[in-house]
Amino acid sequence: MEFFTILLSGLLGLVSPAGLVIDRTAESFIRSRFEVEQLQVRVDNAPSHQLLQGKVERVLIAGRGLQLKQQDIRIAALEVETDPIDLEPSSLGQEKPKFKRPFQAGVHLVLNQQDINQALHSPAVVATLRDLGIEELGNLDDAEQRYNFVNPRMELLANNRLRFQVELREQDNNQPLSITVESGLGVVAGRQIQLVEPAVYVNQEAVTDEFVKAIATNVSQQLDLRNLEVYGLRARILQLKVNPQQLEIAAFLRVEPSARFLESRRSSI
Repeated sequence: MEFFTILLSGLLGLVSPAGLVIDRTAESFIRSRFEVEQLQVRVDNAPSHQLLQGKVERVLIAGRGLQLKQQDIRIAALEVETDPIDLEPSSLGQEKPKFKRPFQAGVHLVLNQQDINQALHSPAVVATLRDLGIEELGNLDDAEQRYNFVNPRMELLANNRLRFQVELREQDNNQPLSITVESGLGVVAGRQIQLVEPAVYVNQEAVTDEFVKAIATNVSQQLDLRNLEVYGLRARILQLKVNPQQLEIAAFLRVEPSARFLESRRSSI
């Protein structure tokens, strides 16, 4: 989510009266926030005077090896193509520019296994993992105090399947539990990621179907993109592919003019 909010803020920041240097301005903005191996940015704006009216026809971004600065989050490949961007001319140059129409973009990204495993050790991702599964351990507050997730790792498999392993350590207990989850991934109506035929093992022993069902239901609820709509963000997954060593996602994004989602970011534009 951190990567996505900064990316959207960057796209909004492209709309400024920068004249013929707009492409370079956009690229410099992205490089100020990411370590980048390869990057191409193109801003289509014909006729050019539309830029002064707060209008941009299209923004195209293609990058490889994007590392979010000061974060353990890296994307192997990223492509973004926006629909026309239309801001209120009176808001140009202001701290919080205003949309005249929703911001829409298609996004295609590729994550490799090494980068996913690096991200799994970041505090934000660890916290998310706890939210996805710790409720099934009992009382939430008590579980958060008693258990720690250690050494999470992901293995991407063929046929849209993956294997996730983690150690669950209880305070005052030197014998951690080894947890393995293997499952397929599916998308329902473009808005919800679901576990397909999941299996859960604790110390190599299969757990009950009831427990697996509870975990799968919680994961699906957490990964329902409709949860983002309260922020003024709509997202639809067009494609989700898992192959050995690589995960690929194509999605369509729409941010409403009144979105609260970017409010905290616009001050940095």
